[in-house]
Amino acid sequence: MSATATVPTTRAAARPSGDARVTFGRLLRSEWIKLWSLRSTWWVLPITVVAQAGIAWMIAYFGVQQFDDSGMDYTVTAGDIVGGIQFAQLAICVLAVLAITGEYSTGMIRSTLSTSPTRTPALLAKGLVVVAVAFVTGVVGTLVSWAVTYPVLGEAHRVDLGLEMNQRILLGAPLYLAAIALLAYAIGALLRHSAGALATVLGLLLVVESVFALIPWTFFEKISPYLPMSAGSQLVMSDNPDAVLGPWEGYGVLVAWGVVALAAAAVLLRRRDA
Repeated sequence: MSATATVPTTRAAARPSGDARVTFGRLLRSEWIKLWSLRSTWWVLPITVVAQAGIAWMIAYFGVQQFDDSGMDYTVTAGDIVGGIQFAQLAICVLAVLAITGEYSTGMIRSTLSTSPTRTPALLAKGLVVVAVAFVTGVVGTLVSWAVTYPVLGEAHRVDLGLEMNQRILLGAPLYLAAIALLAYAIGALLRHSAGALATVLGLLLVVESVFALIPWTFFEKISPYLPMSAGSQLVMSDNPDAVLGPWEGYGVLVAWGVVALAAAAVLLRRRDA
């Protein structure tokens, strides 16, 4: 009888090599590639920029014409330049939701989570990519909006970039879109269904906030300023001394909505089957 020789497995041998490890940086790179492999990304991002710049041009052209004809003294602010952001946010919401729900509809989410057994890093990596793309898109949209309105406004109505309010609005536009993308992405991760998530996001931003603003009850009047779009849009609006929240306070509330929703999505992701 011959004895079978066994070779003890050392910790060094059992440990995966450095090249085989799935780091957060590699998850980011993977999610970046996946986002740009989606056909919807190549449609949604140009639509976002065109919508933002197109609405800005119309506001500048027809607004200045109207005030000039009426003889009214009107100062154009950066809020007019980024006036199209309310339409641009709808396209960003679509992109953010589809980025996560598309993986569930195709079943690719199983492969994604298999590379990250703890699941949370994969969720955060995808969310970070979506937010970064939304921010850069907002920067491009704001620059294009400035470019198309510059010749329309002329010397008489040109925006004063020396004013702190105008600087805050121009910087706030891409920040606002990034925060809206975070909220939409988190809701998509929570519901995992494209139609349901889109209906929830758009309903929350457009329907619920409009209804709350119209109902003359004290409860709704007190809650309304703290809803996502009402709070966050203070960052891209002219100074309003009567506003319940300041620009950066309102933006903080919008970010808090997104962070809380994403935290809930991370908890459910670890508990539910893919």
